[in-house]
Amino acid sequence: MSATTGISISDFLAGDWPPDAQLVDGEVIVNDPSFEHQRIAGLVFRRLAEWVDAAPGRGLAGFGGNWTIAPGSVYKPDAWWVADARRPDPAAVRSDTPPDLVVEVRSPGTWALDLGPKRSGYEASGVTELWLVDPPARSVLIHRRSHADVANFDVAAEVGPGGTLTTPLLDGFALPIDELFAGRS
Repeated sequence: MSATTGISISDFLAGDWPPDAQLVDGEVIVNDPSFEHQRIAGLVFRRLAEWVDAAPGRGLAGFGGNWTIAPGSVYKPDAWWVADARRPDPAAVRSDTPPDLVVEVRSPGTWALDLGPKRSGYEASGVTELWLVDPPARSVLIHRRSHADVANFDVAAEVGPGGTLTTPLLDGFALPIDELFAGRS
């Protein structure tokens, strides 16, 4: 992981950074994810996209992007979902409105950011639910709001081996944890 500090959102968006670069509190973070990280993030995205595609009106699933939802920060989640009413403009290069669901997969160089400033930024921006996928622990940490009018994440849970990842945001969505971490020893 490498970093450059003192960068504004507009300078970051105008810069020539590697595709996975993010801006966290004015610091450019460049992290090259492992193949395992990419496999897990891809699987979560694929399952979200399959759920979206299974019926009309189920919103939009994606990965990365330029989410300018926290001061001095441009987040690029490993996967995300937004309801139809909150879809970002497809022609835009950034969104100032947060996704409803954000997924971050643990990387050695960025896990502290995911647990700290990024979690706080997602929470303050109004993200409804955050999944922090932790491959070494074979679990997913879930932070969510119990109701739309709740100011902070007020529900915390952990789903581990033998469990199934679900969310009240996505009726009928289910991802077995053992499938998510298949192939890990």
